[in-house]
Amino acid sequence: MPTASPLIIALDYSSLNAALCMADRLDPLRCRVKVGKELFTRSGPEVLDALHGRGFEVFLDLKFHDIPNTVAGAVQAAAEQGVWMVNVHAGGGRRMMEAARQRLERHGLSTRLIAVTVLTSMEATDLAEVGIAASPAEQVERLAMLARDSGMDGVVCSAQEAARLQGLCGDSFLKVTPGIRPAFAEADDQQRVMSPAAAIAAGSTYLVVGRPVTQAQDPMAALEAIESELAAKV
Repeated sequence: MPTASPLIIALDYSSLNAALCMADRLDPLRCRVKVGKELFTRSGPEVLDALHGRGFEVFLDLKFHDIPNTVAGAVQAAAEQGVWMVNVHAGGGRRMMEAARQRLERHGLSTRLIAVTVLTSMEATDLAEVGIAASPAEQVERLAMLARDSGMDGVVCSAQEAARLQGLCGDSFLKVTPGIRPAFAEADDQQRVMSPAAAIAAGSTYLVVGRPVTQAQDPMAALEAIESELAAKV
């Protein structure tokens, strides 16, 4: 049964067993899970099958970025494995994103397709080093509008940019925001962070949470604490 929760728990593990041990401590009715590059590279589709078998909807976070036909094929492969959401890099351009969207539509696949704008670990100095003079906020807006115009369902962005993107791209345009740090957690290595309640208030649709839950002594208690933060602001 699909969950109505905005929470996506990042299973950032190096082994299938570790990821599934954490999944077994979570409730698929109260969160979704995210599978990233390291876990998928080590475990392959087996991790998706195992998580689906446990009732979880899965966000496959591989950030595809390649020539249009290659990305379209990869997105199709992910969707055919039943993932709830998959992403590409908006920096791959319009033709790449349009090819991915068209491939899903051609095969009647309903997987949500979103684009990465600017990684939440990046600051203005990081962008400048790769030849981008715009600020992170300006670059996020530019790429988000390109993603919208290219048929994406939404973007990955900082919660700090969510309100602006809601105004630019509309309420139905998904804003998937990492860098979420509840009151009991530290910021770690991400620069553009926000609390769960503040992120939802700012316009975030889904909140990606990793270590505050996965490194907690009681992951479900940590998840419940986040739910309480969200409920207190309703």
